[in-house]
Amino acid sequence: MSFREDQVALSFHESCLRLSDVDLLKGPFWLNDQIISFYFEYLEKMIYKDEDDMLFVSPEVTQCIRMVTETEVGIFLEPLKAQQRLFIFFALNDNQLADRAGGSHWSLLVFSRPERAFYQFDSSHSSNADVCRQFVAVLKRALCCPDAQLRTGDCLQQSNGYDCGVHVLCAVDKVTQQIRKTGKIEGVKSARYDVIRGKREEILNIIIDLGGRIK
Repeated sequence: MSFREDQVALSFHESCLRLSDVDLLKGPFWLNDQIISFYFEYLEKMIYKDEDDMLFVSPEVTQCIRMVTETEVGIFLEPLKAQQRLFIFFALNDNQLADRAGGSHWSLLVFSRPERAFYQFDSSHSSNADVCRQFVAVLKRALCCPDAQLRTGDCLQQSNGYDCGVHVLCAVDKVTQQIRKTGKIEGVKSARYDVIRGKREEILNIIIDLGGRIK
């Protein structure tokens, strides 16, 4: 990595984006943990800052929950007051390594306490189905919802091999809008292709608006 790529582009609460992260938004590249964590934190701190019914769990914490024993899950969820939240968002990755970032596919999992259900949104024909089922089994116990169902949400299918992370962020937007409108996730419609195509530029503009740099 060059000196330029390693420079900080934006520090935002707990998120730190480097120019190498920002560059992923400029072309046909797979989005990493840092970009998704930043967007989750942006939603939490800016868009829904006055609401406490939604929780956006960073990919790093989600990965830790997947890798620890069931008795240790509370270490990560209790400080987030997860059992008090009505809706919890997780960006799921198929990475099976506990000590490093990686993987090849993102999908979205959302827990709805009012509906006693988990909704999965996968833009690649349920590629993360096994990962999702295993994770939900752990969460049912940790969130005290043993009878919660796992449902498949309406999700536009990606037309390439690198936009899964973009689809996740657009799905988050659609789900949060549905929650604000109806108080539940059922009936949410997938994002349109034009929205998917414009999401990278939208996030770049958010970074600029927050005082960051993109070049």
